[in-house]
Amino acid sequence: TRVVKKQCGQQKNSAVGEEMESKGEHSSNEECPLHFAVEFCGVGVSVEMELDVALWHHFLLEGCATLALKGSNYAGLLERHRIHTKNVEHVVESLRNEGIEVRLVKRREYNEETVRWADAIISAGGDGTMLLAASKVFDKFKPVIGVNTDPERSEGHLCLPVRYTHSFPEALQKLYCGEFRWQWRQRIRLYLEGTGINPAPVDLHEQQLSQEQHSRAHINERFQDQRSDISGPHLLPVRALNEVFIGESLSSRENFKSCKPSFKFSLHRASYYEISVDDGPWEKQKSSGLNVCTGTGSKAWSYNINKVAHQAVEEILKIAKKHGGLNMPLNMELVQKVLEIRTLSRPGPKSEIIKHIHVVCVRSRCWDACMVVDGGTSFEFNDGAIASIMIDTEDALCTVVLEE
Repeated sequence: TRVVKKQCGQQKNSAVGEEMESKGEHSSNEECPLHFAVEFCGVGVSVEMELDVALWHHFLLEGCATLALKGSNYAGLLERHRIHTKNVEHVVESLRNEGIEVRLVKRREYNEETVRWADAIISAGGDGTMLLAASKVFDKFKPVIGVNTDPERSEGHLCLPVRYTHSFPEALQKLYCGEFRWQWRQRIRLYLEGTGINPAPVDLHEQQLSQEQHSRAHINERFQDQRSDISGPHLLPVRALNEVFIGESLSSRENFKSCKPSFKFSLHRASYYEISVDDGPWEKQKSSGLNVCTGTGSKAWSYNINKVAHQAVEEILKIAKKHGGLNMPLNMELVQKVLEIRTLSRPGPKSEIIKHIHVVCVRSRCWDACMVVDGGTSFEFNDGAIASIMIDTEDALCTVVLEE
């Protein structure tokens, strides 16, 4: 493959549910040369502010005080940056000591050309950096490996275990000797069609936008991109590893002025859309937004959206025990077991529960809505636009699980 140049032993592939895994085997009597990758691309996240030298004096005198008023600690931010930088340097040095060619790039330098150059991608940061690194990888056989460079503050569920942050050579040895398995994480692909669509993305990693600025960014992209008149199905240049969120840019309230200068009133701006599952009938929906997640994303934002509080489960069990005559011990262990039970449902009749779906189509009836992929890439999604959301095995992301 393009990833493994020389493999000690054989590779076995197997499909397990939504995620497919393969395990690297090796012979204990055979010396394993460098084989996992020839070139790596490390994606570094930096909180260091890029300021001109002339501004440093002003920043130190007034900037620290401004940060303190906002509840931020400059010394603390600088310390987190130093920890991150030290761990990134450790990863890069470990790779170069093994004779591996490395390109260290930051967010703005990470592009398709860099991905083509590399045989494997290493993201140095947290889960957000891992999502960014994966977003530009479309080769099913090009692995993306996450290293959590700030394990004290970041969970890093998509990254290697935190102990490899400070002992990355140990992780490399496991890769050399085949003590790992491939894990392909399924991703969502998106088709956009309809009237007045704008397939040009806005990168949310590069800017923090207000609602007005966000709308203006989409308008600017529309006039700069000649493809804005496309009405047929257009495959968007991103894949969602966690989730796709659709909703109005401002979903809380919007102020309106009446004919009387002194009077204002507010309207709730909900998200209006129609949804169809597996070419079924269209059904109108009204909510604060729609979230569609992958198996990987089911343990991220989507998990917290649908999470039920312990107190709610406990109250329901008390009612069932009192009025249903149930003879069962009511304790925290039982409550926890109930919380862990998961069901998958789709919009439609409340009695209709399904296990698997193939395509979800969403038709926008919104005024100023966006479709956001993994919290990092935004597409305009207003009235008349139709998004087809599906999973294709060719879009799977290749990751690595080290054997313990």
